[in-house]
Amino acid sequence: MIKREITITNKTGLHARPASMFVQTAGKFKSSVTIEKEDKTINAKSIISVLSGGIGQGTKITLVIDGEDEQEAEKALVELIESNFGE
Repeated sequence: MIKREITITNKTGLHARPASMFVQTAGKFKSSVTIEKEDKTINAKSIISVLSGGIGQGTKITLVIDGEDEQEAEKALVELIESNFGE
């Protein structure tokens, strides 16, 4: 299991297009991917869960990735976040 804390830095946070990109990327992997934000656990493969998570710019989240391809999943998701979702 990998736990990685990261700050969302893009202007809109995980809303609409960035959330969709995040969920699509998480869905490519067999590992379970969840987001921990304060006391919430959010299913990172569910667009409804991610959108309702209220993850805005400057929010610190913890990615929790568990499974056979967890390292590849972590790399892809961190790169996506650090690229500001291409904004």
